[in-house]
Amino acid sequence: MPYASARMSPNEAAPTHASSLGDLRVIDTTTGIAGAYCAKLFSDAGADVLLLEATGGHPLRRWTCSGPPVDDADGALFEFLRGGQRSATTLPDHVLRSADIVIVEPDGPLGAPAALSVALPGAVVVSISPYGLTGPYSDRPWSELTLQAEAGSVGVRGRHDGPPLQMGGHLVEWVSGAYGAAAALGAAMCEVRPRLVDLSMLEVCNTTSTLFSELSYALRGSPDLAALPAARTYETPSIEPTLDGYVGFNTNTRLQFEAFLLMIERADLLDGPWASLVVRQERWDEWNQIVRAWTTQHTTAEIVQLAAELRIPVAPVGDAGAILALDHLQARGVYQRSASDRFDAPRRPWLSDRSPVPSPRRAPAVGEHNGVLATQRVANPAQRMPADGGVGLPLAGIRVLDLTAWWAGPSCTGVLAALGADVIHVESTGHPDGIRMAGASLGMQGEWWERSGIFLQANANKRGITLDLATEIGRDVLLRLLPACDVVVENFTPRVLAQLGLDVEVLRGANPNVIVMRMPAFGLDGPWRDRPGFAQTMEQLTGLAWVNGFADDQPRIQRGPCDPNAGMHAAFACLVAVRHRRLTGDATFIEVPMVEAALNVAAETVIEWTAYGNSLSRMGNRSHRAAPQGVYRCAGADSWLAVSVASASQWEALGALIGIDPQRWPTAAARVEGHDQIDGLIGAWAAVHSASEAASMLLDVGVPAAEVIDPRSTHAHPQLKARGYYETVDHPVTGPIPLSGLPFQFSGVERWIRRHPPTMGEHNVEVLADLAGCSREELDALTAAGVIGTRPNGF
Repeated sequence: MPYASARMSPNEAAPTHASSLGDLRVIDTTTGIAGAYCAKLFSDAGADVLLLEATGGHPLRRWTCSGPPVDDADGALFEFLRGGQRSATTLPDHVLRSADIVIVEPDGPLGAPAALSVALPGAVVVSISPYGLTGPYSDRPWSELTLQAEAGSVGVRGRHDGPPLQMGGHLVEWVSGAYGAAAALGAAMCEVRPRLVDLSMLEVCNTTSTLFSELSYALRGSPDLAALPAARTYETPSIEPTLDGYVGFNTNTRLQFEAFLLMIERADLLDGPWASLVVRQERWDEWNQIVRAWTTQHTTAEIVQLAAELRIPVAPVGDAGAILALDHLQARGVYQRSASDRFDAPRRPWLSDRSPVPSPRRAPAVGEHNGVLATQRVANPAQRMPADGGVGLPLAGIRVLDLTAWWAGPSCTGVLAALGADVIHVESTGHPDGIRMAGASLGMQGEWWERSGIFLQANANKRGITLDLATEIGRDVLLRLLPACDVVVENFTPRVLAQLGLDVEVLRGANPNVIVMRMPAFGLDGPWRDRPGFAQTMEQLTGLAWVNGFADDQPRIQRGPCDPNAGMHAAFACLVAVRHRRLTGDATFIEVPMVEAALNVAAETVIEWTAYGNSLSRMGNRSHRAAPQGVYRCAGADSWLAVSVASASQWEALGALIGIDPQRWPTAAARVEGHDQIDGLIGAWAAVHSASEAASMLLDVGVPAAEVIDPRSTHAHPQLKARGYYETVDHPVTGPIPLSGLPFQFSGVERWIRRHPPTMGEHNVEVLADLAGCSREELDALTAAGVIGTRPNGF
């Protein structure tokens, strides 16, 4: 599928295309990465984005990981995030009132978000905040580390006998920006716009980086946590040392694991206990010795080639230089030189046949557009929210044919379903959605295929059918179903659709007006196009794993956020396409490679390297933005405290509380230099307090702190409870289960989950009869032939 391209001068605004968001005005008043990345996604889609900043400039203008830029140029990260936008330091009232979307923080220059949303009835006010605008924690001091600790993310990774480990790379902030963009555009597409969108980064973190541990725990009957081992683990096999570096594997399925054993020349282990992740964890050192006896005898390139031939998801693991040298990314032209010619950065992470990827554009100077904002613009018409507070969901009336599996694709279509689409999830009895298998691998009994936590969470609100697309009759039934659909989403490797006889031309032949969105791991072309890839693969390949782990240890994966990250970028791109079709009648073809979504939220690694020569690497629980920062053992069994100090006032408050003379390390640079000694002092103080007591004492004096929460107990978290984050859903097999809603709230929407996740083939009759015209006799014949069914083959 050909894509348009755009070439423009660095000073030129983004071109307006029929399928872009060129008719939307977005005003961004935020100061952090989350708001900036949200705004960037809009500007990359053609929206008119105006940055309102202080006269002294946005904080990221002077940011690099090694300190402020030495010259007068803006920081490279700022240029990446703000390219093609406009800047003002004052905002005339008529300009504010012309906005369709206003992105804010709770303490921003335009006042309280709730009051602002009342004052601007035609706009969607999008608040991005650490904990959300409501709840007992809404005003707490925070850092990314303390948010991760509160969400259960820190408690999910690390060795069971060592300290918990944060998810490196500030991923919560980046991924929150993607969630914010989808939420904002969805709200702006409502016939009656909700006044306020309230996004909680705490909820984003729980959604994306705990693997729904709370749900899996509930599916086991919620046994006594005190009697269970620690929740944190490391994957294995995962990132392994080679003769000349590191290589990353992913073995989510039994077939992948068996292929891995064959690759390392240990076929003798095929009938042993090693297929069990529990066994590999319990016999950690023995297993690592088996694997590394082979991997350390081969180069990374040799292993990548062999693993790819065996269809084992695999990736080289390295720093920014290794990323830029990867042949696949070079062949696809993923990295672009900045408008200032100072650094390299990834392009927009989706491709469309209706709007070109914008070339890099320069960032505006502080207040550059103060004098050119006089022209009044009328915002897109939107009705005031009715007195009863109700709003119509943005995708009401849209039907999505969901051909995705595992987590990335279903997380996209799950968001579309929550936003009102009728999503029909398709799998087959011979090849069920792969993530269902987690119910078996984790020891579930009975109908285990209905007890996978990730499947249940990602497929809420959908209808489910089975259809064997490898058969001619199954393919024909799908094509009969297609005219009733508005969108098709799939995330197979590129070769699969063609092999099934369902390439884009065939789909469009059945329905010329259908939007087709493909989500391959590595894209539709390039040397790696036909390789499988999962979230772990993306974390290994994109530099995310390189910045995750303890400084004296190997790289470690973040564990999962690249799945929902890909899903949210795809959901945003799909919303753009649906909006375009509503306005013009034209259907769009979209490609959202999982790897390019990951490279965007990992952009800082390559930007810092190419702009300043800063090689970012593992820092454990420390940060470039705060010192001291760490996770400290407290009194009690496996009790840990997260602490983060990012300002002089926080440092003075910490010192006064625990007895450190702040003048001993008076500057941020001095605190970085003395971090080990400071850690010892904090650790000694923490060791005589419980984690909850220590966190409370620190918070009382304004220091960001949090107890490291067991991810299996987040149902009891006061903030999540207060905001109704978990919604109880009655499932026909599991009974009542806690599913998390979307990590943002719309004013006027009471709950996000309206339908339980489908059991296998639950809606075969109603969907195939009503939408594909299948008669009762035909449905019986399909069942007899095994084309449809309600159980996996053999069960």
